[in-house]
Amino acid sequence: MKQINGGVTAAAGFSATGLAVGIKKKSEKKDMALVYSKVPCKVAGTFTKNVVKAACVKYDMDVVENSPFVQAVVVNSGIANACTGALGYEYCGLTAKATGEALNIPESAVLVGSTGVIGAQLPIDKITEGVKLMAPLLGETVEDGTLAAEAIMTTDTISKEIAFEVEIGGKTVTVGGMCKGSGMIHPNMCTMLAFITTDVNISKEMLTKAVKANVEDTFNMVSVDRDTSTNDTMLVLANGLAGNEEITEENEDFKKFSDALLAVNTYLAKKMAGDGEGATALFEVVVEGAETKAQAVTIAKSVVTSNLVKTAIAGHDANWGRILCAMGYSGAQFDPEKVDLYFKSSAGELKIVEDSVSTGYSEEKATEILSQPEITALIDIKMGDAKATAWGCDLTHEYISINADYRS
Repeated sequence: MKQINGGVTAAAGFSATGLAVGIKKKSEKKDMALVYSKVPCKVAGTFTKNVVKAACVKYDMDVVENSPFVQAVVVNSGIANACTGALGYEYCGLTAKATGEALNIPESAVLVGSTGVIGAQLPIDKITEGVKLMAPLLGETVEDGTLAAEAIMTTDTISKEIAFEVEIGGKTVTVGGMCKGSGMIHPNMCTMLAFITTDVNISKEMLTKAVKANVEDTFNMVSVDRDTSTNDTMLVLANGLAGNEEITEENEDFKKFSDALLAVNTYLAKKMAGDGEGATALFEVVVEGAETKAQAVTIAKSVVTSNLVKTAIAGHDANWGRILCAMGYSGAQFDPEKVDLYFKSSAGELKIVEDSVSTGYSEEKATEILSQPEITALIDIKMGDAKATAWGCDLTHEYISINADYRS
């Protein structure tokens, strides 16, 4: 498996574009994206577990479950189409209808996505006109994929895209993707949207199995602010153009594809965590030596979401007591007298705690390690062989500034 340059257009048969149609207040900012496969695709997806679901989430859940195939995804940014009643759902259908007509595909083969302000109705005339404008602009270059990745951004400071290649059954299979997410990030499947394209030949059953397993170790291990969005959506489209023998069971080919999908999703998840609103650092928490994976997951998530830990990271302060505290209230059982803790970054590695007692470490070295843009806290609870990794970011004053002024 190798990383290649690209995103949603990397896999064979996929094209994309993005442009500004005037949905956002700053009219020059791109706010609509379109991804299209020239042949029908199998589709799998995961969605927010928030009881309050956006219209586009409910619409896509139905398409994923019931449509015989999909071929396009159209996404807008600036307005979330959440808490918009029957009209919001109707607008999803009108968007899919316009897209189907522009691309000469069935309306049922179109997925929709939205992200932005909750409670506002979509400017449907701008949306349908935007689809007409985008259809002839679709392209298969890396740059075309980047246009789409940029168009789904809201408070993101960078676009997020990646692609990997892997050999399956003697054929080169490509998995590429893009995502957006910076605030309201605490997936339970953030405002998080992720769209993955692949040319692998795989049954819908196996694609669904891979996606649902994958998300547990990637997007579900990310938190910026503990707010689970109304719009969380992850969609994977597979068009089969790589020409490998169809994957219909959990064999070696399935594992290779799952590993490539994991690589894409892990990269995107980390990019999203590191681009948290107001963040200055990606904060990774690795828990090892656990008795079970569930135990490791619970502890890692508790530490990475602790506001006291996040503010310590923002201040480059090795306040390790906050980490043990967050472990202690996580609900997981462990021996609080047998915890080892290390801080790691590009500036080095330092053992901070051994058997829950300070090692007498250098505060200056700890500060240097914690001043880097990517920081890892490694926690060993010495109970077994299970481990888990969670990703988050520091918590700064800028997070408040961004969210206090989000609508205005």
